[in-house]
Amino acid sequence: MKVTFLGTGTSQGVPPIGCISDVCLSENTKDKRLRASIHVEWNGKSIVIDAGPDFRYQMIRGKINHIDALLFTHEHRDHTAGLDDIRPYNYLQNQNLQVYCHERVLEAFKSQYDYIFADFKYPGIPLIDFHLINNNPFAIGDLLIEPVEVLHYKLPVLGFRFDKFAYITDANFISETEIEKLQNLDVLVLNALRREAHISHFTLEQATQLALRIGAKHTYFTHMSHQIGFHDEVCAGLPNGIDLAYDGLELIIE
Repeated sequence: MKVTFLGTGTSQGVPPIGCISDVCLSENTKDKRLRASIHVEWNGKSIVIDAGPDFRYQMIRGKINHIDALLFTHEHRDHTAGLDDIRPYNYLQNQNLQVYCHERVLEAFKSQYDYIFADFKYPGIPLIDFHLINNNPFAIGDLLIEPVEVLHYKLPVLGFRFDKFAYITDANFISETEIEKLQNLDVLVLNALRREAHISHFTLEQATQLALRIGAKHTYFTHMSHQIGFHDEVCAGLPNGIDLAYDGLELIIE
């Protein structure tokens, strides 16, 4: 399995236009973060999780020419605003794109992208087959994926486990039942917004303590704002086996 981080940032905590942040001005490319998304290549399948506002550029930058499945964690726009940009894949693959999401996310799409669902299909609109998922395992071809339900304040969000790899974003609470699904991992990806408390995201300290408790062989943090600090400085202070991810990071998981 090959995992590529397409984006490790967030709209949360981004400085307003005109505001200058030392982290945003950093010359270290690991401090340059697009909105959170990953690409998983597993047994011949190409799977992308979330398509935010940076989706088109992420696909070009990552040279991702084929998508077998697009999974959505939840309906917030920093994770869904790029859905319209799946159209080149309709053209290249000559078929509808396979999208997997919760029923609540589908209802949000019907509002955000009403033209996709219109009775009259305007030529060139995104062509999608929607597959409804919940907190039960589901298959993409012969691959079994196990959802992990977390809470983003009061909003249920789906993380996903692929064999020995799990990806969780936009969370500030994981129940004991769902933590059980995260045992015996080689790699865990977990959100860590910043150092200060936040109403709907794990802080760096909270994410670190949870990562130590889950005990994956290696944990990477994602969905980070500029407020978390500089990549290299933060990593230097983390326990062994825990690091910040960065855009373009590639992992090979046997």
